[in-house]
Amino acid sequence: MKLEFPLAERPDTQDSEKGRLLFARQTDFVKGVVSMSGLPPDDRLEVCFAGRSNVGKSTLINAVTGRKSLARASNTPGRTQEINFFTVADSHYLVDLPGYGYANAPLPVVEKWQRLLKQYLSGRQSLRRAFVLIDMRHGIKSVDEEILSLLDSSAVTFQCILTKTDKVKEPAREATLAQVRTALSKHPAAFPELILTSSEKGWGIEALRATIASLV
Repeated sequence: MKLEFPLAERPDTQDSEKGRLLFARQTDFVKGVVSMSGLPPDDRLEVCFAGRSNVGKSTLINAVTGRKSLARASNTPGRTQEINFFTVADSHYLVDLPGYGYANAPLPVVEKWQRLLKQYLSGRQSLRRAFVLIDMRHGIKSVDEEILSLLDSSAVTFQCILTKTDKVKEPAREATLAQVRTALSKHPAAFPELILTSSEKGWGIEALRATIASLV
């Protein structure tokens, strides 16, 4: 029986080279956006990264782009309140969404960000895929379910990336994967493939680059 939500295999030589060439080009920070009126033109292919605070989102973006300090992690989890846009060459945007899962911000601020996130996800024509980062040590939590349901209702295809895979031994890893697969089976917008990563070890970076480069 074919496994539901299999792990991404190592890309073949051609796809790997496409990914390498894309991210060998110039990558720059464009702007931080706090309202829909501030979004840059949707004139290129776009992917976004979402995840709980402390899931390793900034570290992964830095690893994928090969730039150590391109995306900056906030010293205070949950305080980054901008949608940050980065260009890759002249063909792609990488979008870093605010980390979720912390209640440090006042309720009106949280509600404002939920509205902006919904507007962005449902109204961005150039958005090809959302990558939702899940900590391998914890699996999918209720706070993750909120963003997954939002992606379903916005009809945005999302793919789960398991982070910090090197921190978990094989038996625990398999248990987390089983939990993640069960949770994702309820979400129609979920792309049926998982990417396992470790920014520290470099695991999964080649596969993620190839995946982004192959989107059209």
